[in-house]
Amino acid sequence: MRYALDVQYRGKCYAGSQIQFEDGKEIAEPTIQGEIEKAISTLIIGGKSAKNKKSRQVKTIFSGRTDKGVNSLGQTIHFDTDKNIVASDFIYHVNEILPDDISVSNLRVVPNGFHAQKSAKSRYYRYELINRRYKQAFDGDILRVKFGLDVERMQTALNFLLGEHDFSSFKSSGTLNPSKVCTLTRAEVERQGDRIFIHIEGNRFLYNMVRTIVGTLLEIEGHNLPAEHMKEVLEAKDRRKAGQTVSPYGLTLVEVKY
Repeated sequence: MRYALDVQYRGKCYAGSQIQFEDGKEIAEPTIQGEIEKAISTLIIGGKSAKNKKSRQVKTIFSGRTDKGVNSLGQTIHFDTDKNIVASDFIYHVNEILPDDISVSNLRVVPNGFHAQKSAKSRYYRYELINRRYKQAFDGDILRVKFGLDVERMQTALNFLLGEHDFSSFKSSGTLNPSKVCTLTRAEVERQGDRIFIHIEGNRFLYNMVRTIVGTLLEIEGHNLPAEHMKEVLEAKDRRKAGQTVSPYGLTLVEVKY
């Protein structure tokens, strides 16, 4: 039987959402997937050693990879088991096993043809930053931009990214998938006091794409460039034309739509 599960996490203490390998060997750094698989395996199969890598007998598929430091409010995973699971009991007990910065919710039975990654229609990310000259004690790890940001110009720049495009300019070199074409259906900027939220939704994303889009927005603002600079960067299909890849800590995977 196949189950889908919604997952929330804070990514700061993890090497990313998915288990990492180097030279065929699993990297020792903790990952979201590793913690979830150990917790589910311990609950479903049992075993005294929840921290032992060999106890991960239930394998999970994520809707997509999030990098080190990236958070999630709506990551979706699926896993298979022949055990009949009572959702309310499962959610309670697996959350008791998981670390405090990871939680699961909304367990549901899905058709065997459902695939957390391949069945997804779109993914919605939100990037949060602080627009204030002075720091405050509870800013945490969120990126703080000291110069003023023109939200209207930022929105005009984002509008050039809507639709289907080759996003090579916003792709980091670590992208393994050769396909560079993505379709963005939402690209909006919103100010709430001294907080700026950038909402981006699309069918797929390249490695570090959202963070590089935000970095390009900040380059436009920091150098007082016209909004049309974003269009020039997009059409160049050259990573060297885009801005820096900003910190991951303000990025959150909010929702995966099926």
